Amino acid sequence: MDYKDTINLPQTDFPMKAALATREPAMLEQWYERGLYQRIQEATADRETFLLHDGPPYANGDIHIGHAVNKILKDIVVRSALLAGFRAPYVPGWDCHGLPIELQVEKKVGKVGQKVDARTFRQKCREYADQQIDRQREGFKRLGGLGDWDHPYATRDFSYEAGMLRALAQIVERGHLKRGVKPVHWCFDCGSALAEAEIEYQDKTSTAIDVLFPAVDPTRLASIFGVEAVDDRAGIVIWTTTPWTIPANQAVCLNAELDYDLVRGQRDDGRSLDIVVASELRQSVCERIGLGQAEVLGTVSGQALEHLALHHPYNGLEVPVILGEHVTTETGTGAVHTAPGHGQEDFEVGQRYDLPVVNPVDSRGIFVDGTPVVAGEFVWKANAKLVEHMRANGTLLADEAFGHSYPHCWRHKSPTAFRTTPQWFIAMDQAGLREQALAAIDQVRWVPDWGKARIRGMVESRPDWCISRQRTWGVPLGFFVDRESQEPHPDTPELVRRLADIVAEEGVDAWYEDNIAERLGVDPERYETVPDILDVWFDSGVTHHCVLDQRDELSRPADLYLEGSDQHRGWFQSSLLTSVAMHGEAPYRQVLTHGFTVDAEGRKMSKSLGNVIAPQQIMQTLGADILRLWVAAADYRQEMSVSDEILKRVADAYRRIRNTARFLLGNLNGFDPAAHALPDDELLPLDRYAVDLAARLDEDIRQAYRDYRFLNIYQGLHHFCSVDMGAFYLDVIKDRLYTLPEGHPARRSAQTAMQHLLEALVRWLAPICCFTAEEIWSEMAGEREESVMLATWYEGLSTGSDEDRAFWQTLRGVREAVGPHLEALRRAKEIGSSLAAEITLEADGRLGEVLAAVGDELRFIFLSSDVHLAPVGEGGELAEVAGQTLKFSVRPTEHAKCVRCWHHRETVGRIDEHPELCGRCVENLTPAGETRRWG
Repeated sequence: MDYKDTINLPQTDFPMKAALATREPAMLEQWYERGLYQRIQEATADRETFLLHDGPPYANGDIHIGHAVNKILKDIVVRSALLAGFRAPYVPGWDCHGLPIELQVEKKVGKVGQKVDARTFRQKCREYADQQIDRQREGFKRLGGLGDWDHPYATRDFSYEAGMLRALAQIVERGHLKRGVKPVHWCFDCGSALAEAEIEYQDKTSTAIDVLFPAVDPTRLASIFGVEAVDDRAGIVIWTTTPWTIPANQAVCLNAELDYDLVRGQRDDGRSLDIVVASELRQSVCERIGLGQAEVLGTVSGQALEHLALHHPYNGLEVPVILGEHVTTETGTGAVHTAPGHGQEDFEVGQRYDLPVVNPVDSRGIFVDGTPVVAGEFVWKANAKLVEHMRANGTLLADEAFGHSYPHCWRHKSPTAFRTTPQWFIAMDQAGLREQALAAIDQVRWVPDWGKARIRGMVESRPDWCISRQRTWGVPLGFFVDRESQEPHPDTPELVRRLADIVAEEGVDAWYEDNIAERLGVDPERYETVPDILDVWFDSGVTHHCVLDQRDELSRPADLYLEGSDQHRGWFQSSLLTSVAMHGEAPYRQVLTHGFTVDAEGRKMSKSLGNVIAPQQIMQTLGADILRLWVAAADYRQEMSVSDEILKRVADAYRRIRNTARFLLGNLNGFDPAAHALPDDELLPLDRYAVDLAARLDEDIRQAYRDYRFLNIYQGLHHFCSVDMGAFYLDVIKDRLYTLPEGHPARRSAQTAMQHLLEALVRWLAPICCFTAEEIWSEMAGEREESVMLATWYEGLSTGSDEDRAFWQTLRGVREAVGPHLEALRRAKEIGSSLAAEITLEADGRLGEVLAAVGDELRFIFLSSDVHLAPVGEGGELAEVAGQTLKFSVRPTEHAKCVRCWHHRETVGRIDEHPELCGRCVENLTPAGETRRWG
């Protein structure tokens, strides 16, 4: 007789092979055909809202792995909020203004004023931004993100540009605007000021020079040090790595608290020198300028040298000695060449001494006409000429190549310079913005918590925020200034609001029309327009006003901002400052920071290194769910390593999870939860234990989603599927599922537990592997929502007692102790599988009681054909289980194999009607079947 038809083999349409790369696009298409996002919003309209606000990526180029990490993390948060019972709208956005788009458009149509007019250029920029948004949107959607992709926000929208102006008007009205001549980071390639967030530090080799500033009155210098006379060329030596700033020098700065030596010596070239240097640096300076054995003539404090007049080494003019706390003895000479036009500290100390602010370098980095020696020269090339000029007049004492960290433009990777130019600022202290921002930081939850200290330190030390840029593609400041005094119009806030109304209808081009003054009611004879545009960090920094305050489904403050760790100095900070300036509070309740992607060796992604992994490549080969699972598995709190090998391991983990779901689905074939499910108190103890495992994991996973601990979720899921299920529970219940009659209570018990497990598992998985979860959901029995994202957390799990939990943990401990010895028999080819073995267990005390309670059904727990319990004797292997001693032995069985259940039993061959079956299989051919009490 063929007994195959008497076995309940699993059946499911859920395939073992995921084929995600081909299956996912078809699922995406279905989601959008069904309007899934909109249906979710409608279904959750009455719920409390959890709002994650999207920080806008820049609309330029294909999405990269960093984009993928960011968007996937956001989607995990949004989906988990839906499961937690919230309404969770997600409106994606794009940052569209700024230099990168300008540069791309310049390549195509030329620079403004040369081949194209400004209006046409702005239109081309807008068209380019639209193309890039469409391009990136498809990439983001392919990642599986739920969102209002058909109605995103974009900073190039007329309505958004108008919103920016209204936000600016409110900030001006609250007293935070400041106009001033200040040094700002300037990129000569951009031709514009840069924000702090647009600066990155790279190694640079500069020419370091020691230069002598001779005293105008050597007699006074001598008297300060208490000596009779000094050389006519005696003076103070400065050290700098920026020779090109010497033409703008207005003073030499010392530290009032430091000691300074008057040193006399003879150089290697025979020249005698009397110089002043900081005492702590005397030896290093003398060695550097070749002064040899130098005599110290006297020592005074820096305070004693204040107001001493010096000859400028470049042009011979007189400059004073001033004092500043920023002068240190870390390097150099202890005397700092001071050019208020080219340095923040120089500018600040110059203000105290009322020094002129000289800036002989134009926006292109060219020395202006009339600058001696270097007129018409680019700053970096001018270094050599200035060095030679001072060498010729005898003030250059030393020069050498010097490697150091130097600010560079993050777009062009070119070195920047401080230039003092007229700019517009949001003042940090003028109306208490810094103090209010620091207070607001304390009200926000920062994840990880070190983010708080990071942004706090940046806000504490940041200078005023320069919001003006000298570019074409952006939103104008909208200011009018008096043609003579250059003071802003007294009605500036109201004028900016009026302009906003026009921009909302016509766009920013209206600002550049000749009649804009008349349209806004301004006297064009007295007032002129400011040509500058707003810093792009202001663009994205006011999304809280232009998006959250304007869309009905959104509100401010957002529950969460989530971006990369560089945004503490970028979007997190610009959003904080603008929101505090406008409303006195942060625009977010929580801020989550994630790290950058690196390869397996911790190196940054680089085309030159050949270690770039594109998300498109991963999705085309492995699928988006593997990429999403990797994001969850990586610790986003630090740098996130990705490589082909890492992705392969993640794919292996995915298969384990998928196969668990497939096993559950296959063995739930024909199971109707409404008709067949058993109440908890009728489940077999093993099934109750499995549900208890799921219930406790469910608590952990829900909390981990709330705490954004996605790595813990991945680890919990993987352990549950691999160890709790694959290596134990599902392994044990196969016999019960396959061999008992279809409707047997013990089989229904297992199926009921499996239904609970699957209901929980699909939800745990849904925020991370969204495609797979929907695929599982569509195969599940019973009445249910059309999408798992229309469901909430499963509430059908019940926890067991500590006593029951300890009972099963003890049995698992015994099983794990015996398992390697069964495997050894299999490797030795003494048995084909564990069912061909018999086990003897010897234990007393509580351990013995546990084993005795299960009795004959231990063989099902151990997947062996027989388990004998015996008194504790002298033989066998030793193990410690639950703090007690276990003795055991394993051996091949001598009994024949049942062709139906594959157990080796002494009853095989003894039943005439079914000679190939064991006794219990004969029972299981009848509707009543065998009795099972444990598992």
